[in-house]
Amino acid sequence: MTLGSAGSSVVVPRNFRLLEELERGEKGIGDGTVSYGMDDGDDIYMRSWTGTIIGPHNTVHEGRIYQLKLFCDKDYPEKPPSVRFHSRINMTCVNHETGVVSVTISTCFHIIF
Repeated sequence: MTLGSAGSSVVVPRNFRLLEELERGEKGIGDGTVSYGMDDGDDIYMRSWTGTIIGPHNTVHEGRIYQLKLFCDKDYPEKPPSVRFHSRINMTCVNHETGVVSVTISTCFHIIF
């Protein structure tokens, strides 16, 4: 993440960004239908995360609870994390056999969730 004005820029270190995201995940996002946190609190690289999504109202996902795993590689946030659903979900961007979310069409989360 880069911040700055008038041509100057400051690069926010990866772990600072992840600490901010961890704080948001622990506090809850919006109406509480999305939560996430680290798998291992002792992981100083903050790589492995677990998330839960409760399907939004008035959708085919309403009331369903989805568990997923996220992995933030060393190139995060420049590259998106890898995401894999542990719960079965029927979405075009999710491989039905492995639960892996396709990076090329991961924008479907913003549309549906």
